[in-house]
Amino acid sequence: MNGYKQFRIALLTLILLLLCASTALASVFLAYPKRVGLGEPFLVRVTSDTPLESVSIKWKGKSVKPEIRTWKGRSVALAMFGTDVLSDKIGRDKLVIKTVSESKERTFGRTVKVNKKKYRIQRLTLPEKMVTPPAEVLDKIAQDRREVAVAKAAMSPERKWYVPFTRPTKGSQSSPYGAQRILNGKPKNPHRGLDFRGAKGNAIKAMADGKVVLVGNHYYAGNSVYIDHGSGVVTMYFHLSRIDVKEGELVERGQLIGGIGSTGRVTGPHLHMSVSVQGKLVDPSYVLYKTTDQLLGIK
Repeated sequence: MNGYKQFRIALLTLILLLLCASTALASVFLAYPKRVGLGEPFLVRVTSDTPLESVSIKWKGKSVKPEIRTWKGRSVALAMFGTDVLSDKIGRDKLVIKTVSESKERTFGRTVKVNKKKYRIQRLTLPEKMVTPPAEVLDKIAQDRREVAVAKAAMSPERKWYVPFTRPTKGSQSSPYGAQRILNGKPKNPHRGLDFRGAKGNAIKAMADGKVVLVGNHYYAGNSVYIDHGSGVVTMYFHLSRIDVKEGELVERGQLIGGIGSTGRVTGPHLHMSVSVQGKLVDPSYVLYKTTDQLLGIK
């Protein structure tokens, strides 16, 4: 009889331990899309009932340690990732999330599938010097690219952005992201940004709070501004007629940063705007026109 009683006590103890473990395991909630199109940005959100000490999220070789905030008594961390229509491929990629809470580390493995996406083709006829740069500017182009690479790699810890971003100018959109450019019959790289129509001097505004990390005068982009918004997100504004900010300056969402122009390799005044996420140029329309839930894959 005593043996049976001890067995029951042991069984109840085991059940209680399992219930406690299940409760602990259920205290972290993950939100992310199961699939995205090539070139699209997306969000990953980690929510915990217990205070989070640290969070790291890794996808496609890029690791982010997002800022942890408190919302309605819960710890929340939000990070943005995405793919580049030029350099990335379709397929499944592992999403690895590590959390530390109450000095205990946990690792979650998930998968995000990148699907093929169809983009339009743009055929343009331009003066030959605009298609193939002359030899004397190749060194400048190389230096421009080095400067841009540093700006795109900005990883300040504080997340200063939220979606949707503010529209950078009032003009209507012209060329979309991902359009395959055929210049004078020669296939070139796809368009990795959005173009907006506008007259010379029309206002260009910062899409989110951030810090100006680069003000440049580049061969292709002309007068340009790069703003670091934190957690690996950088916005880029090209072909400006004037620049109203300086490197190192802190800017607010909607603040005037310059005017539409036609500097660099262009045929007329317009704004080319790009968004870099963890160093990858993604489709800006998703951060301009989508909600947080939509970028998390929540219908």
